[in-house]
Amino acid sequence: MEKTVPDGQRYIKNFILYSALDQPDVDIESYTLTVFGQTGKRLSFTYRELMEMDHISYTKDFHCVTGWSIKDVGWEGVSLKKLIDLAEPKGDPRWVMFHCMDEYSAPVPYEDAMGEDSIVALLMDGKPISQESGFPARPFIPHLYGWKSAKWLNGIEIMQDYEEGYWELRGYHSRGNVWENERFKSLFSRHLKRSPMTKKDK
Repeated sequence: MEKTVPDGQRYIKNFILYSALDQPDVDIESYTLTVFGQTGKRLSFTYRELMEMDHISYTKDFHCVTGWSIKDVGWEGVSLKKLIDLAEPKGDPRWVMFHCMDEYSAPVPYEDAMGEDSIVALLMDGKPISQESGFPARPFIPHLYGWKSAKWLNGIEIMQDYEEGYWELRGYHSRGNVWENERFKSLFSRHLKRSPMTKKDK
C-alpha cells in the first residue's frame, strides 16, 4: 500500500512560494513553448494552442524538497509525452531539460517525462496558474519534487547527455524521486557535465 505522505514530508495548508531567480514579466500574446533538441522537428506552441489541446486532469499532492507537501491539488494540462512525440524524438534520448523565462532550468530523466501522468500544467484547482506559481505553464510530474516543476516554462529540450540545471549545480539530485527520498546527490555522483551559469551566478 502506498504511503500517505513520503518520508521527510509534512502536509501544510497553503503553498509557500519560492523564486530562485527574478519573476519574469509575461506577455501572453507573444508567449510560446518550444520543444527542441534531439528531435526531427522544432515545434512551438502558443498559449492558446496549448489551451485548445486535449487535456489530462487529476488530483495529486505537491511535494517540496524542503519538507512540506500540499494535499489533493487539482492539476490540468497537456501530456508531456504528446508534446515530445509531436516533435519526433531521434536516437535514444535519456534526458529532458525544462527551460524557463527567468533562465531557470531543471533536468528530468526521459522516462519520467514520458510517463502517463507527466503534464505541462496550465491550470491548478480549475483556474489558470497564477503568476507567482508559474503562469502560463509549468511541468508537473507527481512523483518528483517540486523543484523539477519549473515555473514559467518556455522550453522543453530533448537530450542524450545529462546536464545540470539550476539546483542540480548546487547539489540537488539529478532525478528527485519523492518516494525514494532523492533530495541531494551523493559525494560520489557520476554526473559531472555542467551547464553554463547565468549572470546571476557569476
